[in-house]
Formats: sequence, C-alpha cells, structure tokens
Amino acid sequence: MTRSRAAWVSFLSTRLVGAAVDAAIVGAAYLFAFVLRFDFAEPSWGWRKVAMSYLTVCAAHLVSLALCGCYRLAWRRIAVPQLPRYICATALAALLLTTMRFLLPELGFAHIRPPYSITVICFFLATIGIVGVRYAWRLYWLSGQRDVELLERCENTFDNSVSARFFAGRVVMVTGAGGSIGSEIVRQVAAAGAKKILMVERGENALYEINREMVRSRCASAVKPLMVDCGDVRHIKALLEEEKPSVVLHAAAYKHVPMVEMNPEEGWRNNTEVTRCLAELAAESGVERFVLISTDKAVNPVSVMGKTKLAAEQAIMALNGTSSTSFCAVRFGNVFGSSGSVVPLFREQIAHGGPVTVTHPDMRRYFMTIQEAVCLVLQAASRKERAIYTLDMGEPVRILDLAENMISQAGFRPYVDMPIVFTGIRPGEKIFEEIDVSERSAFKTDMAKIYVTKPDVAGVVGRGK
Repeated sequence: MTRSRAAWVSFLSTRLVGAAVDAAIVGAAYLFAFVLRFDFAEPSWGWRKVAMSYLTVCAAHLVSLALCGCYRLAWRRIAVPQLPRYICATALAALLLTTMRFLLPELGFAHIRPPYSITVICFFLATIGIVGVRYAWRLYWLSGQRDVELLERCENTFDNSVSARFFAGRVVMVTGAGGSIGSEIVRQVAAAGAKKILMVERGENALYEINREMVRSRCASAVKPLMVDCGDVRHIKALLEEEKPSVVLHAAAYKHVPMVEMNPEEGWRNNTEVTRCLAELAAESGVERFVLISTDKAVNPVSVMGKTKLAAEQAIMALNGTSSTSFCAVRFGNVFGSSGSVVPLFREQIAHGGPVTVTHPDMRRYFMTIQEAVCLVLQAASRKERAIYTLDMGEPVRILDLAENMISQAGFRPYVDMPIVFTGIRPGEKIFEEIDVSERSAFKTDMAKIYVTKPDVAGVVGRGK
C-alpha cells in the first residue's frame, strides 16, 4: 500500500470510529434528556417511538458535525479555537430538529421528531459529551506522547549504575546549564547524588528556570546557580580555585549552523577559544575529568560550526598528558526538543497552520532523545579513556519522513491539509551527517552504544591514556 493510500485509509477509519462514538454520545444525551424531562417516567408516546426518533436525532447530529468540518479534525487537535465549530454543529442539529418539530406537529410523526424541550436539553448534553470526550482523549494522548514515538522505535534504557557511582558525592561543574543538554545533565547528575552542582550559565532566564526546577525537586542544597560567561577568565579561574570541582561537563556552545555561518569570528571565539581556555584552567586547578559535549558535525566538517567544534576537540585532546586532568569529548547528533532544532520548528509551523519547511527531500539526520544522549554522555564521562567518544544513534532519519509523521500525529494529512515546502540546503549544511561506529572507524566499549573513535578518523591526536 502506498504512503498516500495508507494515510487515506487511516484517516477514514479513525473518522468512522469517531462518528460511531458520537452516535453513542448523542444516544446517551437523548435518553438522559427524556429521563430529566419526564422524571424517569415513560413518555406518552412510548419508549419504542423514542428509540425510533433517535435515528433522526443521530442523523441530524452526524450530518451537522460533518458539515461544520468537525470530522476533518483529529480528536487530539481540539483546543479553545475549535470549540465554536463543535458548538455550531450541535446548534445546527438542534435547529434542524426544531424545524422538523414545527413542520410536523402531529403526534403521528413522533417517531421522527422530538419535543422542543427534549431538543434543548439534548443540545446541552450532546455538546458537553462530544467536546468532553475529545478533550479527555487529547489529555490522554498528550500525557502519553513521547518524542521517541516520532522515530517509530522504543526509547532506549541504559544501565547507569556505573555513572551514578562515579558522580555520587562529587562537585560537578556544568557549563551551559540552562540549555537543553546542560539542563538535562544537571537533572541526571543531581539524581546520581552529586555533592554539589555548579550551574554555569550566562543567560539569566535559562539559569532561573533550571534553578527553580531544582528547588522544586528539593535539590536546592546541591546546586549553585552561577551567572557567568565561560569566557570570563578571571571569574572562571576564581570559581575553579574556590569550588574545586572534580568533573567539568562543558555543554556551553553555539550550536546553530546558520547563525555560526553568519558570525564565524564569534563562533570561533565561543566554541574554540573559550573551550581551550576553560580546559587549560581546569588542568591548572586539578580537575579530574573534563568532558566536551561535541557534535557529529565535527566529522569532516563543512560548516563553520562543525570546524569550530573539531578545533575545540583538538585543543582539549592536545592537553592530555600535560597534567593529571583527563580530557575527552562526546560526539552525537540531533536531540529531540533542543532549542532551535527541527522538531520544535515543525511543531510551531504545524500549530500555525503550515507550511512545514524542509530544506531538501533527501536530508537525513541522526536523532536521540535528550534523556538518552545525556545518559550516554555521563556514562562516557565515568570512563578512563582520554578519547573522542561517538554515540551509536541508530539509523538516520529522513527529515521529510519526520515532517510527514508529525503532521499526521497532529491530525492533518500531509500535502492535503498541511503543505510541505522545500526551501533548499542552507550554507554549511550536509545532506547526510557522518557518524560511523563500524570497526573501521571506532572501537566498541563494554557500554552499550558508546564507541571510542580511532584517532586517525577523529581528526585529533591526544597524548596519554
């Protein structure tokens, strides 16, 4: 079955189920209206004719819902802006039934039109039922929705006992602590029982949010919010000397390829020079383990951002063997939910009615959830190698497939209800990113999905083991 045909079959089947549920809701509302109106007594024209008149009432409601476009919407899409559509549908059904009652007043037609009072009561009950069931389903769907479902795979779980023991009781410094990756590092390191977490973040709002979350989770005594720029040498040096962290997890960086492409000098300063300086200060202060959060874009880089991250890797690896500090980097691809990534962009575009923009129909990227990526980063941090680690992110995902999947999950039909527009590859972008964890490029470790990249493949040569 072709993709378009399968989409239509799915669309029609879910709408038929929706119509069946609506018919049951209208039936319950109609019956309860009689119960309320006649105080649980049988109406004069009998329950048999009430049951026969239900067919008319049900047909009026289903036709009205269809005419008002309610069946073009998936249940999970219902929100305040869609309420008038459903209210108009049940009001139209009530108007049709009232008109039938007016035109067919004789009792002989009781089996095809309800009394006025029953129509009014049924209008309120049916509206509440139809809207209420949809809202209940939306809440259920949202509570169970996970980013990993977009990948059409189960979320990976890892044995983090080794990394938990490594971080327990330690003073840990996390740079970029307010970012998508940095904040998740803070959460998982706190859960591992770190003695203190130095949350270094230059963005006030981002730092405020992660600190507030830690306070709510009763981790306030274990975290210290520090509104500091990693490039502030004097401040960072004083901080390292005073707090003496044993582990530094460096997640602060510019990550958006187009922005760094347009601002190469600032990208180099922040991603490369600041990383080099921070690593040197960490070595001077006796930090035990320094971990650079890197990217798959550092592999054979064509973008300025990728080149700055590769240079940062080279800078820290060159420090191995010059002090007691063990330096390493962890490469991985895209993560769901990170600021500026394609998934939040698609969600925003879908919420505004489209179009959804895809750069190229063959564009592919590797994806993990933030939780998966950070869990593996912390496992790599607990290891001994002074190396470039690469995470096994599974099979790459075609961005077009991801866009179509997200549109379908939102209750739209790709290309029918929601257009997809191809905008062209931007400067610095590749069609494919180049993560390779095969034997020719990496050594497998005893930890699932963590590989040590061979030095000649990584593009860096470190000193020390």
